[in-house]
Amino acid sequence: MKAIQEEFSCSVCNSRVHSIFKKLNIAETESLSEIKACSHYKKGQYIFSENGNPLGLYCINHGKVKLAATGENGKEQILRLLKDGDVAGYRSLISGERYHCNAVALEDSSICFIPKQSFFSMLHDNSTVGFEVMKLLSDNLKKAEDQIVSMAQKNVRERMAEALLFFKASYGLNEQDQSLNVSLSREEIADFVGTSTETAIRLLSEFNQDKLIELKGKKIRLLEISKLTRLANLD
Repeated sequence: MKAIQEEFSCSVCNSRVHSIFKKLNIAETESLSEIKACSHYKKGQYIFSENGNPLGLYCINHGKVKLAATGENGKEQILRLLKDGDVAGYRSLISGERYHCNAVALEDSSICFIPKQSFFSMLHDNSTVGFEVMKLLSDNLKKAEDQIVSMAQKNVRERMAEALLFFKASYGLNEQDQSLNVSLSREEIADFVGTSTETAIRLLSEFNQDKLIELKGKKIRLLEISKLTRLANLD
């Protein structure tokens, strides 16, 4: 299924203020708008695939995306969750390697694409963008290190509490019912935590019974933030 082409102007993009392009001046922003192409992706649609050849940079105008790698047993491991203003595919693009993971829309999303050579020209000509990319690489390396420590030293109950708090920090809360503002299947939650779907379902049920959270279908409300923080060993 092909993505549907859309048109967005970078000069009026609310997500740009959260992206690596946030410090571009008016002329630079207009130039960026001319070289990018934007598309609409349906929930579950692949933006790029593992082992694919990177042809450019993807910028999330609006939506939510998961980056997930497939293990030898065929099970996914969610590496990162992206939102408005985030970019995807830059590591493989810069290193010249094939994609090491899949990028999949978690909900209907609008995503812009900057061709490889145009992005490299921007990095060469604009030190501000280059610096923002370095900051992003450093930040994601720190998150990856934290995730390794969490997987190695925390039990699955602690990791589940940490994951729920991470979802809140990443996507916020739904204004109507204060539930997590992201719809993840139990399998996707398990893939993020690094456990089986059955274990994830059991832990969420236990958290619900302990009044730490409230479950309503796929919706999850966090009732006891402080207790979840202590359980995750984050305080």
